[in-house]
Amino acid sequence: MDRIKITGGVKLKGLIPISGSKNASLPLMAACLLTEGTLKLSNMPHLMDITTMANLLIKHGAKMELDATSGSGASSGNIISLTADNINNLEAAYEIVRKMRASVLVLGPLLARFGKARVSLPGGCAIGTRPVDLHLKALEQMGAKIILEEGYVNASVKGKLKGANIHFDKVSVGATENILMAATLAEGTTTLTNAAREPEITDLANCLVKMGAKISGIGSDKLVIEGVKQLFGTEYSVMCDRIEAGSYMVAAAITDGEIELSGVDMSVMTATANKLEEAGVEIKELENGNIRVKRKGKTIKSVDVTTQPYPGFATDMQAQLMALMCIADGTSKINETIFENRFMHVSELSRMAANISIDGHIATVKGVKKLNGAELMATDLRASISLVIAGLAAEGESIINRVYHIDRGYERLEEKLSCVGAKIERVSE
Repeated sequence: MDRIKITGGVKLKGLIPISGSKNASLPLMAACLLTEGTLKLSNMPHLMDITTMANLLIKHGAKMELDATSGSGASSGNIISLTADNINNLEAAYEIVRKMRASVLVLGPLLARFGKARVSLPGGCAIGTRPVDLHLKALEQMGAKIILEEGYVNASVKGKLKGANIHFDKVSVGATENILMAATLAEGTTTLTNAAREPEITDLANCLVKMGAKISGIGSDKLVIEGVKQLFGTEYSVMCDRIEAGSYMVAAAITDGEIELSGVDMSVMTATANKLEEAGVEIKELENGNIRVKRKGKTIKSVDVTTQPYPGFATDMQAQLMALMCIADGTSKINETIFENRFMHVSELSRMAANISIDGHIATVKGVKKLNGAELMATDLRASISLVIAGLAAEGESIINRVYHIDRGYERLEEKLSCVGAKIERVSE
């Protein structure tokens, strides 16, 4: 099993190209099931989760063509063409779904187009319960019959799904995406209220519109979808990965470095940028369109943060910010409101001499003068990158185990960081 070895203390300097968004790519790939035409997606990242979704779609009978095109620096922008004109399998088996929660996003498209689907209950990162109840309740409101047995969701509908007025009891990105896709082929009009507003959902909605869907309210918490008889193939470029960009911003700040990021859309990163600027990080858009990130002064200031659904501070950036607060001047409080088990990185950061205490869903971080290298265990995707970030600033050597978590969401991590001076390498046990 691979490990990542980091020798900390190097100020990062140089250019990092930002990849296409993993969180946007996965529902966009699932959207291919809504049409017989070819969906051609560009700016796709090369990640383990993308491979998992591709394998799932191929098992359903979709055809895939990959065109790997070299980008700048250590990045590559892939083009994936997906054609679902001969779907011969309506089951998403446990062997694939257990690897990634986003696999459940095939449920809505399969049910909308073919009238039935059998999808395993999902797996993914162990950061707390993320039930699919909201997905299933909404599909039942649209006329679907849902039976849970032996760990599978068996869904069917007589004829077509019907438009409905659906209010989500809780803001859910996955449920919004699944039902948004299902509603595009339903009979009548579907209204989604308390819908998630994440930019990745906007990306999905814009692509669906290019495919022929009729959607209004894009970007708001109320989406209105007028069902159409069929959708068509199209070409679409995936948005930038705002979480990857935010992670590298933190890496620049924690090492007292200065980096440029290319391919970033700052309009979807307001909450992250605001919090980093409050902590004493300068984020400036340059004339060439790149984003320059560096500290304003010698030290990082402690800041308090509460994770919230978009446009609030993303839970996917919580672990990275915590790593930065470990060396900040003062005490910060981090309130995690989205997932109940997303402090698993705390014990590992503490091994590096960080001073962190937890009381329920609030972590109190007292800044220390320095972190020490240590052998660490990655527990989930975003916890993994927080350990990498901490290792970049720590004195001495850090070894991070279970790096397959990182491979799920960060494209060519070691190459990108090496290009800006980090002493980082992947080694085999």
